[in-house]
Amino acid sequence: MLPQDPIMLLSYVNTKLRDSYSSLDMLCSDLNIDRETLVRKLDAVNYTYDSQQNRFV
Repeated sequence: MLPQDPIMLLSYVNTKLRDSYSSLDMLCSDLNIDRETLVRKLDAVNYTYDSQQNRFV
């Protein structure tokens, strides 16, 4: 289960991206997460995915 708080979600996702996944698509596929929903939730707190850095910034 993903954290509901957007800042906790940000920390969780960025940690997973750093430690276990080489892309957001791989993370979403493996964890069965809807990519667009995740991106919208983090965009709501002004974070966007940077594919070159492989993290939300």
